[in-house]
Amino acid sequence: MECKKDQNLKNCNCSYEPCAKKGICCECITYHVKSRQLPACCFPNQAERTYDRSFEHFARLVNEKRV
Repeated sequence: MECKKDQNLKNCNCSYEPCAKKGICCECITYHVKSRQLPACCFPNQAERTYDRSFEHFARLVNEKRV
């Protein structure tokens, strides 16, 4: 399968600038799930900027109807 990095970058809201996985979704998801996290694209921009990408943070946002 061919990576669509350029296309993925158009929708990537990751604010961590030195991220080497930006736009390479398969690597990003694998990395975050191993750490019990979700990637930036699962979070609204304001929540993403906190860098708290934990499952628990996502669940709180869901309960608050912010996701």
